Amino acid sequence: MSDPISSIRNLGPAFEQACARAGIMTAQELRALGADEAYTRLLQAGTRPHFIGYYVLVMGLQGRPWNDCKGEEKKTLRERFDAIKAGVSITPKHQMIADLDALGVRISAKDLAAD
Repeated sequence: MSDPISSIRNLGPAFEQACARAGIMTAQELRALGADEAYTRLLQAGTRPHFIGYYVLVMGLQGRPWNDCKGEEKKTLRERFDAIKAGVSITPKHQMIADLDALGVRISAKDLAAD
């Protein structure tokens, strides 16, 4: 049986929807990917980069409260976040998903695929 992503500490339904748009469907998949790869996929799928969202994911995968990230650890995570963000370029298809998402229209990349 697969656990929902929202079963991971700090991660709720909105994050679960963002993961689904990125093709990450279960908590097991998310854990196997790890925070950096999962966040990269979220950005590629059109999620807007947000440092707090990134470190909430990191803390959740460690089973820690989201606000437990402080000091040097937070600085290190900021460097990792900046590197992930700099390494992701959004393709036009994914930019369209991001634009539609900003308007409140929820779709995934497979919704845009040609039959």
